[in-house]
Amino acid sequence: MEKYFGKRPRILDSCPELEAQNAEENLRENDDINESEIKADPGLRKPIAEYGVNIRDRIRREYVTKGPCQPKGNIFQKTHQGKDNRSFIDAWYKDYDWLEYSEAKHAAYCFYCFLFKLGYVAPGDEAFTSCGFSNWKKALEKFKAHVGDKSSAHNKARIEYENFVNQRQSVTYVVSRGMTTKEKEYRIRLTATVDVVHFLLIQVLPYRGYDESSTSLNKGNFLELLEWYGLRNDEVGKVILKNAPRNNQMTSPSVQKDMANACAVETTLDILGELGDIHFSILVDESRDCSTKEQMAIVIRFVNKDGQIIERFLALVHVKKTTSVCLKEATDSVFAKFKLSLSRLRGQGYDGASNMRGECNGLKALILKENPSAWYVHCFAHQLQLVCVAVCDKGSL
Repeated sequence: MEKYFGKRPRILDSCPELEAQNAEENLRENDDINESEIKADPGLRKPIAEYGVNIRDRIRREYVTKGPCQPKGNIFQKTHQGKDNRSFIDAWYKDYDWLEYSEAKHAAYCFYCFLFKLGYVAPGDEAFTSCGFSNWKKALEKFKAHVGDKSSAHNKARIEYENFVNQRQSVTYVVSRGMTTKEKEYRIRLTATVDVVHFLLIQVLPYRGYDESSTSLNKGNFLELLEWYGLRNDEVGKVILKNAPRNNQMTSPSVQKDMANACAVETTLDILGELGDIHFSILVDESRDCSTKEQMAIVIRFVNKDGQIIERFLALVHVKKTTSVCLKEATDSVFAKFKLSLSRLRGQGYDGASNMRGECNGLKALILKENPSAWYVHCFAHQLQLVCVAVCDKGSL
């Protein structure tokens, strides 16, 4: 953990985006985002137009943070087209940064048009936003036609995307650029808040308190530490908590979660950067938490460039059922989310439960059907646990 939180998260570089989030704070209570609806695979996504007007920009931010779905190194499904069997080619990503590939639909989509498609779409372009494009024989020709000229629907969507990502160049920001004092105060407030979040994450401390009212003697770690920060730094104390605008105090639970999520994203990106394009194994286990929800933990294990064996916690996924099919779907969703290819998998380790290691329909078997090189090894930690249980049973006789 310390390795990945050794410096302040790059969340400060996205100051305008968080500013927009705070402006929408009053709408959050009535328009909650269901995280399960944010699909990495473009073929499974819900169109932006089907979301409420108040939350569309927040949905867009979620997808912009994840970036386009561009699985690489996969064995793409081939279909008979013309005289040959043809398939998608991941080298196309280099020339078309907007290009996405759906492993569920085996089709290509446009990331820009999905996010910012406006009104009428030219004939043929609809395939890149709804049903998906799969005519690989004419792929390059259709990609160029989809991009079109400067006034095309695709280029209009691209401009909207660029303005959305770089809000400092948007009309709204240009109009309000004279508000330098408020922007400076905002940046000080943001920096202080991120510092507090950074500290709590490193120390693995809870944010919230039992009573966070103004009369409480202990408002919880987050508010107490932020107040302590302001008392010892006059510049910070002048712009936080009661001295901040009521709609921009950056102390609400939703803002805390956004910042923690940003730190988690940065940590995951560092882990994936450390992994690179080498082969790896996975360790998977599921357990029921205190709220009776089944949670599946995924750990990756690999050998780094220095020859060291590295294990990194990658994801915790809520699964509705503990059947092997549900566990396989959850694993596939994690791989799609982080753009990992199942073909790079060289090992899998689980406990001895039938849904995990079953020879016919277990998670192990389902993965082996797609990748015979992903050898299964019974988790040594679970083996040790079984030995300890057996020894204790013998000792009690």
